[in-house]
Amino acid sequence: MSDDAEIGQAKSDASALDGKEIRSISTNELYNNVHVTKDNGFLSKLRKVEAKLDAKLGIESQAIDRKLPEDRRPVPWHQQLSMALLWASSTLNTSCFATGFLGHELGLSLKQSIVITIFASLLGGAVTGFSATFGAVTGLRQISVSRYSFGWWPNKIIAALNTIVQIGWAAVSCITGGLALTAVADGHLSLVVGIIIIAIVALLISFIGLRAILVYERYAWVIYFVIFMIFFGETGRYADNATPSSLSGADLSGSVLSLLAIVYGSSASWCTMASDYYVHYPVDVSRVKVFFMTTFGITIPTCIGMLAGCVVSSALNNRPDWASSYEDDGIGFLIQDMLYPRGFAKLILTLLVLSGINVNVISLYSAAISCQQFARPLSRIPRFIWTFLCFVVILAVALGGREQLNTYLQNFLSLLGYWCTSYFVITFLEHYVFRKGNFKNYDLDAWNDPERLPIGLGALAAFLLGVVAWVMGMVETWYVGPLGKLIGSSGGDVANEFAFVVTLIVYLPARFLELKVTGR
Repeated sequence: MSDDAEIGQAKSDASALDGKEIRSISTNELYNNVHVTKDNGFLSKLRKVEAKLDAKLGIESQAIDRKLPEDRRPVPWHQQLSMALLWASSTLNTSCFATGFLGHELGLSLKQSIVITIFASLLGGAVTGFSATFGAVTGLRQISVSRYSFGWWPNKIIAALNTIVQIGWAAVSCITGGLALTAVADGHLSLVVGIIIIAIVALLISFIGLRAILVYERYAWVIYFVIFMIFFGETGRYADNATPSSLSGADLSGSVLSLLAIVYGSSASWCTMASDYYVHYPVDVSRVKVFFMTTFGITIPTCIGMLAGCVVSSALNNRPDWASSYEDDGIGFLIQDMLYPRGFAKLILTLLVLSGINVNVISLYSAAISCQQFARPLSRIPRFIWTFLCFVVILAVALGGREQLNTYLQNFLSLLGYWCTSYFVITFLEHYVFRKGNFKNYDLDAWNDPERLPIGLGALAAFLLGVVAWVMGMVETWYVGPLGKLIGSSGGDVANEFAFVVTLIVYLPARFLELKVTGR
């Protein structure tokens, strides 16, 4: 072959190779910051459907991708009220009302229950308020934010636990909303059907995405605020503010600690998804504003709902008919009996049914996002598919636990607080000790790159030893830890306190050692 022929053949081969590369490049795209192939496969078709729905309905495709500062729009002051109103709509519900009964169940007086509820709600709300401050400045979802302390692999534990938390919250809301719906129908509608209806409506709203959630939650709280004011007005005169606690000494201390853990867990459990709802705000939004609006946006409405439960549960001492209704038929029929006239009570119950939807909406949304962040292959699956799968699990959990609401609340809410305490300590120390409280020390472009993120061994060691700590201090109906057993005949829950100390002591030296050895 002549030299000219060889050169011509080489150019032809190179041209063919370039064509293949171009075709290869053209069939790839970034989806949630992960390379995916554009073909006729099942997932590709689902992503195309999601893109079309996003264009028409704004369902928020590529939800976990970092929201860059230049892609965000200014948010008017009245829309910034969503920083607080989002949480007001999510906490003014029958779940918080039912939680308010637990002080009475634990043998505490009305005064004791009120003081503990206010203090624990504020403490848990502040934990969530701190987490919320990361959303606007980083443009990252909460699970992505925690990669900067837990690293790529250990953070998968956090993603899994957060999914479980959100599914559990949604299940509680389905049960309480279903009970209200059953009472509205005078028992002619089964609790199973009520739970399914609540879950389906929440699924539809959550399916659309953050835009629909913020609009819905911004206004939904008004209805429930009025309802709880009616509760106070119609039941306050029957409140038992005279009967002291039946407990004393170590038994009293045990019940106080257990209620503190339950209420704190209720408010602190939002901390692992808080920043999800702030990524659309401008990067320069005041972090102080975010902190206080989130903290009090959780604390005040949580207290309103739970204190209503405290008042009504104390009134059971003065109204045996209410006590009988509550014990025999559940919280929905109790609400129907304590409000007058009956037609008005049914209207209130009908509206309260919708309160179960408020929690479900944000829980479904954040659970789906956590699933996408568990592993890169899972991030290729569109959010609306994960939303539907989480919906199925929520239904299963709610239907399975529907007959034991109080036991479910007492165990589940305590467990939420335990691990959220360790999560808060680790992220707080990472930000203020190791990154000097300065976001310039975060490589925000590395949020999805395992090679540039911390390894996370320090956080893993602190978190796992924190788990040992809260197992030793926990008090649940199915298990009482050796430390918890030491306080009173029924135990006192010191899991959060013990986990806080152990996580703090372990993380500081472990993270310093990790930095020294790995340099990241």
